[in-house]
Amino acid sequence: MKQALLRWADSDVGYSFRTSPLAMAAAAVAFACVFCAVFAQWVAPHNPFDLTSLVLGDARLPPAWMHGGSRTYLLGTDDQGRDILSALMYGARISLVVGVVSVVFSVLIGVALGLLAGFQGGWVDAFLMRLCDVVLSFPAILIALLIAGVGRAMFPNAQNTVAFGVLILSLTITGWVQYARTVRGSTLVERNKEYVQAARVSGVAPLRIMRRHVLPNVMGPVLVLATIHVATAIITEATLSFLGVGVPPTSPSLGTLIRIGNDYLFSGEWWIAVFPGIMLILIALSVNLLGDWLRDALNPKLQ
Repeated sequence: MKQALLRWADSDVGYSFRTSPLAMAAAAVAFACVFCAVFAQWVAPHNPFDLTSLVLGDARLPPAWMHGGSRTYLLGTDDQGRDILSALMYGARISLVVGVVSVVFSVLIGVALGLLAGFQGGWVDAFLMRLCDVVLSFPAILIALLIAGVGRAMFPNAQNTVAFGVLILSLTITGWVQYARTVRGSTLVERNKEYVQAARVSGVAPLRIMRRHVLPNVMGPVLVLATIHVATAIITEATLSFLGVGVPPTSPSLGTLIRIGNDYLFSGEWWIAVFPGIMLILIALSVNLLGDWLRDALNPKLQ
C-alpha cells in the first residue's frame, strides 16, 4: 500500500495534484465531509435517528453563538429537536451513498453498452444510440416521480426501502447515457488501431478484446465523468428529496433537511435550511473541483 502511494506520488498525476493548491484544498474538504459522513456514529455528538433521545422542548433552538442557543447544539436544532450538526453528518451519509451507488450502477451499465455499441457497430450501435436519445428526453425528476408512484402503490408498507430504491433507480436510469456515449466514441477510435486489429487476426474473441484491450484505454474519460457525476447525483438527490420523492423526514438527507428548513426560512429559524445548504454546496463544489483537476491531469495535451 505504501509503495503504491509512493508510485502514485511520483507519477504525473501525483505531481499535478501536489502542485495544485486548489485540488489539494478541494480534496481536504471532500475528505472531511466523507469522513464525517462515514464515521457519523462516532463523530456526531447526537444520533438524530434515535427518536427516544429527542426533546421536543429543544425544537428550533438557534446556534450556540446566538441568544437563546445552547452549547449542546452548536448549530441549533430543527423542528423536531434534532441537532443540526449531527443531522448534517448523517444526512451527508445518505446523500453520498445514494450518489455513489447510482454512479457505480450508471458506470457499469453505460460502459458495457458503450463498448458494445462502439465495437459492434451496425444495427446494435444504431439501436443503443436511439435508446440513449429516448432516455435523455425524460428528466430524472419525472422518472423518479413515476417510479415513486408505482413503487409506493406496489409496496405501501416499505416506504424507506422504496424511497432509497426510487432515488438510486431514477438516477441510474438517467445517468448511464453519458457514459455510454463517451465510451462509444472512444471505442470507435480504438477499434481501428493496430493492436485491436492484431488481436482480431490472432483469433481473440471479441468479448476478450473489449475487456482486455479496449476497456483500459477508454476508462480515462469515464473516471473524470464519474467524479463530476457524483456531485450531480448528490444535487439531484437533494432536489428529489426536497420535492418529497426522496427519503422520508425520519431519515434526513441533506435535501430533506433543506425541505424542512424551507418552512421556517422566513420566520427566523434560518439555520435549519442554511447549514444543510452550505454542506451540500461544500460537497458538490469540492467534488466538481476535483473532477476538473482530474480532467486536466489526465489530458495528455496539457502535460
